[in-house]
Amino acid sequence: MGSYTDVAAELALEAGSFLKAKFNTAHDITYKGEIDLVTEADRGCEALLIERIEKAFPGHGILAEETRGGAGRKEFTWIIDPLDGTTNYAHHYPVFCVSIALQRGDEVIAGAICNPMLGELFAAEKGGGAFLNGQRIAVSKTAELTRSLLSTGFPYDIRVDPDNNINYFSALALRAQAIRRAGAAALDLAYVAAGRFDGFWELKLHPWDTAAGCLLVTEAGGRVTDLFGGPFDLYSPHVLATNGRIHDAMAGILKETDPMDARLTGAGKKEKGKREGKRRKPL
Repeated sequence: MGSYTDVAAELALEAGSFLKAKFNTAHDITYKGEIDLVTEADRGCEALLIERIEKAFPGHGILAEETRGGAGRKEFTWIIDPLDGTTNYAHHYPVFCVSIALQRGDEVIAGAICNPMLGELFAAEKGGGAFLNGQRIAVSKTAELTRSLLSTGFPYDIRVDPDNNINYFSALALRAQAIRRAGAAALDLAYVAAGRFDGFWELKLHPWDTAAGCLLVTEAGGRVTDLFGGPFDLYSPHVLATNGRIHDAMAGILKETDPMDARLTGAGKKEKGKREGKRRKPL
């Protein structure tokens, strides 16, 4: 792998060790929203990564979740999530990761994801393949949705916005073999790349959630689009990543799912009832 990918991998490993060392301690938890939390580990890990990157690449930009979410982009921009799966981490549930990627212009050219609790380092380089602990990985060969293990997540505003993925979850739960909701989008994407999951979709993600993971998926032979099969970029409002073989089937179901099915209360429920009433024939 190239030097940038090596750097991303080294940084992810160091950050992963930082998080693992603090995992079993009491955490200082604050809230960015009603259920969107952040810990001292998020902030400390991000500060560590920013310090390392600025020292090694003073001319590069940094886009980071906790402190530089609105940072301006440069020719080279490091995109980092110091702790993906913060809610898990805060509850001492050992499913979380560090995600680091490097974007040159509009293209992500290197990425690494560290799962410190299992000692796993996923790394990818544009045009150079995807690897897990130095061994090349590939997406699964599952060709039927009914035999597929999928993964997803729900947005932090699930309580207040009906665009909350419950409708899509319901539709795919009836078609797939099973769905897992682990709570770390970057790790879900890495697992698609490694063939553990056959597909993943989610709404309202950010570049730091998807940059490294999407590169892993494509370099492992998979496919990444928006939710309905259209073009994807890091600022797309939603993502669909699969082994490629079930991609069209998933995109088709997601596209056909009535967004009003998620609106089961208030005006949404009333509107849905009106539409259903129009479809019924009189007795």
